[in-house]
Amino acid sequence: MKIKEILPILEEMAPLAYAEDFDNVGLLVGDINAEATGILVCHDALENVIDEAIAKKCNLVVCFHPILFSGLKKITGKNYVERAVLKAIKNDIAIYAVHTALDNHKHGVNKIFCDALGLTNTKILVPKKNFIQKLVTYTIPENVEQLRNALFDAGAGKIGNYEDCSFNSKGIGTYMGNEDSNPEIGQRFEFVENEEIKIEVTFEKHLQSKILQALFKNHVYEEVAYEIYELQNAHQNIGLGMIGELEKPMAETDFLAFVKDTMQCGGIRHSALLGKPIQKIAVLGGSGSFAIGNAKQAGADIFLTADLKYHNFYEAENQLVLADIGHFESERFTKNYIVDFLKEKILNFAIIFSEENTNPVKYL
Repeated sequence: MKIKEILPILEEMAPLAYAEDFDNVGLLVGDINAEATGILVCHDALENVIDEAIAKKCNLVVCFHPILFSGLKKITGKNYVERAVLKAIKNDIAIYAVHTALDNHKHGVNKIFCDALGLTNTKILVPKKNFIQKLVTYTIPENVEQLRNALFDAGAGKIGNYEDCSFNSKGIGTYMGNEDSNPEIGQRFEFVENEEIKIEVTFEKHLQSKILQALFKNHVYEEVAYEIYELQNAHQNIGLGMIGELEKPMAETDFLAFVKDTMQCGGIRHSALLGKPIQKIAVLGGSGSFAIGNAKQAGADIFLTADLKYHNFYEAENQLVLADIGHFESERFTKNYIVDFLKEKILNFAIIFSEENTNPVKYL
């Protein structure tokens, strides 16, 4: 199995189109035509992890955080990033990162976080904006079923838990072809009035090319009339963070102790306790200060995230408890999910859980 055959499986787990614009995901280092010998799954592809991959004969490292995040102008081995990349290149090891592509997935980082805490009724905390487009096209009644099904097969018409969603309305289309035309109905220079069906479907914007290919391939007209709109609707199944509920409320200190034990935290920094039971919980793995307002708006009793600064804690404003449980800790079980997913999809060679602890933060 070549590395390029594994990439679609990784994209199924964490579609690259879901990643944030600032991020650097996908294949960062390596030859896609190389034969895969094994996959090592880690949190951070540091030099010691590359050593581990060499020792375990894995030539593909799948990491959560991208080791290459901002541009490199030189690769001389002067820092931890350059040393890891150099060693990977010298030993023909590919590196693939998922990061916010998995953060934004409804079954990704934050669902894993929620599941670890036993939360139910989960939904996205910060739905992704500017991600939905709408196609509007027009065709004759005889072509409607074929065209609509082709658009569905290309990924259009999915709304939440529903598939094959469209809106169809009848109308009259008019046209007159010139000397170079070859009309499906009528003749050149003939003014045609014909019954048409207007089809409207929504789709995720990264599918636009695929949607248009299906449209042109399955439409009967020589010239296809269509429109594409960018919708303001937020995508309710893609986005950062998640909110859910405990089956039974817990006292604040009991809940924080439960989180510390479950997520194996070295310590938890938190804002003032409010003396109220905890039941509705917002989570965001990694750096989540930007979503404090979203957690408040969602009515969370507590917001669990990481990398909160001193002044961020003031933003609690006695409306909820803010708790910084640690960056690594908030994403702790992500690589377990990646390993389990890949083992279900790939059966013919080893998928190994990295034994290296790459958390740079230590506690007394």
